[in-house]
Amino acid sequence: MSTELYAVQHIRRMRGGSQSHLMRASDSHFFVVKFQNNPQHIRVLANEMFATRLGRWLGLPMPRVEVIEVSDWLVRNSPDLRVEIGGTATPCSSGRQLGSEYPDPELPIFDYLPESLLDSVANRLDFARCLVLDKWVGNADGRQAVFTRKLRGRRYRAMFIDQGYALNAGEWDFPDASLRGVYARNCVYKDVTGWESFEPTLTKAEEADIIDIWRCAEPIPPEWYEFDHNGLERIVEAIYQRRTMIRDLISSFRTSSRNPFPNWMET
Repeated sequence: MSTELYAVQHIRRMRGGSQSHLMRASDSHFFVVKFQNNPQHIRVLANEMFATRLGRWLGLPMPRVEVIEVSDWLVRNSPDLRVEIGGTATPCSSGRQLGSEYPDPELPIFDYLPESLLDSVANRLDFARCLVLDKWVGNADGRQAVFTRKLRGRRYRAMFIDQGYALNAGEWDFPDASLRGVYARNCVYKDVTGWESFEPTLTKAEEADIIDIWRCAEPIPPEWYEFDHNGLERIVEAIYQRRTMIRDLISSFRTSSRNPFPNWMET
């Protein structure tokens, strides 16, 4: 079964544990492509598609995710299209891979900003709203973000990337811990003054119907979750049930040693 979107050119390898690659697609857009034979787990592709679609449904600034076909010919004719597994360079797998749309390549993109510049992030409160998603789906990694700004602009905008460790990567379980799924620096949370700072994302998650969740899961190619259809049903049901836990999970982070919300006002 082919997909509408297919890769036409390899650009370069990206940083990160999944060893993704930047590729140009048939729609002339650029995508960060994660491959089925990445060194983390094949299910990180399923997790990325599911959690990103859920995040976009919640209104969070996340990239479009698509199934992208990578041909045998392109793999054979792109010498750098490799992943390192056990110290050995292995050709990336062909077939259906996961593509996350790359921000406008004409704009400056930063995966790190010093604390002094984080005050210049126009949508800084979205870090708090993204906590709703990360706690909901059990993100076992730190919250990842990139920052863009217009060529002559002074303010940055955060975009949240890399949802592969949602559902605890390949484990598909929820070992919840207060400091998991959070951004490394407290300053992005300093505008949080109470539960209203997580809206409208929090209420939308808490009021989600199981059909809304299934819509985010249905497009995942079954080979990405090893054809474990019962496992996918279990995950969707678990996410539906976990809506009621989101406030408790955020509260656990709030009362942690990080003290992330110094301006929280009790009402």
